[in-house]
Amino acid sequence: MELVIKRFEELSTIELYEIIKARLAVFVVEQHCLDQDLDDKDFHAYHVFLRDESGVKAYLRVIDKGISFPEVAIGRVLTTKRHCGLGNKIVAYGIQVAKEQMHADKIRIAAQVYVKKMYEKAGFQQVSDEFLECDIPHIEMLLTL
Repeated sequence: MELVIKRFEELSTIELYEIIKARLAVFVVEQHCLDQDLDDKDFHAYHVFLRDESGVKAYLRVIDKGISFPEVAIGRVLTTKRHCGLGNKIVAYGIQVAKEQMHADKIRIAAQVYVKKMYEKAGFQQVSDEFLECDIPHIEMLLTL
């Protein structure tokens, strides 16, 4: 499996297509979330993904400070292959990018509640009450580096 880390303008059209395809498969088809996925934050982010010959297997974006939150943010976390550790891996890579490329001292996420434990294992702590985003329970979580 290949790890790819690129700013938006560095992505090839094929890479961008694979990312959008994976995001639509998970967020729209599986989770029935009809909110606008293409929200212009992609232009202000590192896109971090694991892929093999059949496409994107795990993905997230690490968003610049001041775009989603005052802190660097991680969002659109997904895996297309489940229960094999890819979620933990892609989150660890996202944290590494935030530290090394963006010099982040904190990372904030809006996490789906059902994956709270995965983020806690990575060091995130819940910092908000539960709220609905696209009819899915979420919480904000913060990692202090």
